[in-house]
Amino acid sequence: MANHKSALKRIKQAEVRSERNRTHTTKLRHQIRKLRVALDSKDKATAQALLQPTLALLDQSVSKGVLHANTAARTKSRLTVRFNALG
Repeated sequence: MANHKSALKRIKQAEVRSERNRTHTTKLRHQIRKLRVALDSKDKATAQALLQPTLALLDQSVSKGVLHANTAARTKSRLTVRFNALG
């Protein structure tokens, strides 16, 4: 265990940030899962309703530092391609 005040503070900060990142990651994964289920079932109306919020959530996760920018871009691209394939 840390002995210095600053080290103790850093441990507390890391715990708070880890919890915040975990909740955001969970929310993001659930949203992506819902969209993928809609895409798999070829439900275009539901997929269209879920696409924009999912893409926005991916962008938010990049700005919060939860995801790398290229990871989010790749995911957005793949989801959009699948949505457009429903056409």
